[in-house]
Amino acid sequence: QVTLVESGGRLVRAGDSLRLSCAASGRIFRSYVRAWFRQAPGKEREFVAALRRSDGGTGYGDSVKGRFTISRDNANNTVYLQMNSLKPEDTAVYYCAVGHASSLSRSSRGYDYWGQGTQVTVSS
Repeated sequence: QVTLVESGGRLVRAGDSLRLSCAASGRIFRSYVRAWFRQAPGKEREFVAALRRSDGGTGYGDSVKGRFTISRDNANNTVYLQMNSLKPEDTAVYYCAVGHASSLSRSSRGYDYWGQGTQVTVSS
């Protein structure tokens, strides 16, 4: 019922900035959470950021706090991830997700729909 499409991933240099987009379509209920996760080769999927639609509350993973910012557009159907001061360890496939739980879950089990991912590569 919900389709998510990420875009914006590409090769950048350490210290650069990049903005990812996640467009959502289909049936999205009023109360939900939008989130970003990432997964590097050989590693588990890691929580990056989440945004709660009802009040705009946000949460961030410790490794990106202070560098990344999650936001949404006026129609609340597109979510962005602004990434600044990128590091080689940020290299991963970034996934957009939607959940209908009330909390800003840091677990992938808290989300119902996922995009296909977009590759971000940061050279050193």
